Amino acid sequence: MLTREEMHRLLVARGQEQEELFSESRRIRNEQFGATVVLRGVIELTNVCRVNCDYCPMRRDNVRENDTFFLTADQIVSIAEVIRDSGIDVILLQGGETPSVLPILENAIPRIRQLYDDRVEVLLNVGNLKRAQYERLHALGATSYILKHETSDQDLHLMIRHETLDSRLRHLRDLQEVGFKIGTGLISSLPGQSLDSIVDDIELAGEIGADMCSVSPFIPAPNTPMSLEPIGDNELALNVIALLRLNFPHLLIPSVSALERVGGGGQSRGLDAGANVMTVNFSGAGDQKRYLIYGKDRFVVTLGHVRDLVESSGLELRGSVFIEQESTSTGVAR
Repeated sequence: MLTREEMHRLLVARGQEQEELFSESRRIRNEQFGATVVLRGVIELTNVCRVNCDYCPMRRDNVRENDTFFLTADQIVSIAEVIRDSGIDVILLQGGETPSVLPILENAIPRIRQLYDDRVEVLLNVGNLKRAQYERLHALGATSYILKHETSDQDLHLMIRHETLDSRLRHLRDLQEVGFKIGTGLISSLPGQSLDSIVDDIELAGEIGADMCSVSPFIPAPNTPMSLEPIGDNELALNVIALLRLNFPHLLIPSVSALERVGGGGQSRGLDAGANVMTVNFSGAGDQKRYLIYGKDRFVVTLGHVRDLVESSGLELRGSVFIEQESTSTGVAR
């Protein structure tokens, strides 16, 4: 584990020092996972959200003005079949935070597992729910869950998310106790964020025992209270990825679409910095336009884009790490 002083210095590394940092993070990734990248397929369920985060165009105050949608369970299963036929065994079901998705998920998850003969990782990213609801989703076959803390600065968290950091961390503990593999994530270059709080973010991933952690540079989105703030720094985000890899070699760290949105080639640089996950968007074209994660001007990741990036990085695509771990622990060969 690097010291806080070392992490402060490396967060602002550029040039030769940054390249040496990335080289070491790649070495550790390849030692831990081989020269491989986990491939996920995402289905965007709904753009309705009960939370009012200041950086998000799908925030509660915008819902009435947005062209809202909810996928049906049948639509989800139909897209999951396409993902299966693409050779992908990690299905990410992602949407705005609303309990309205629960009956849809409860219907869809067992059917997805049946599509795969139970050889699938069902990864959820649908926000804070009640513990009993987590238990129900886990019992139905969901295996992992992403709940990003976004920033570990308690005051900044409350100011921009209008909910407490403690509440978010309590939900992560609930998910872990229920049996989920858990993922968190942070936004770097947030207005008002200090380098010291980013070091806290990195340490927090270890303190909570996260299995996954993402890093997204801040993107000011239209129709939000933060629309006029400066765009985030990809180089800072990339250094955070590398420091996560150095400190916690086991982490699944995605090279997110926001890196590509901020700067062309950003996702390739994410792999260079030690990331080992990429996510392909399988939502319908109309729903992609309505899923306003950064506004209408988003970068949609295709399977061809991922294959090209992974190949040019000298890496290979692979399936779920968690399915492999489960097979090993039960003595079933993959």
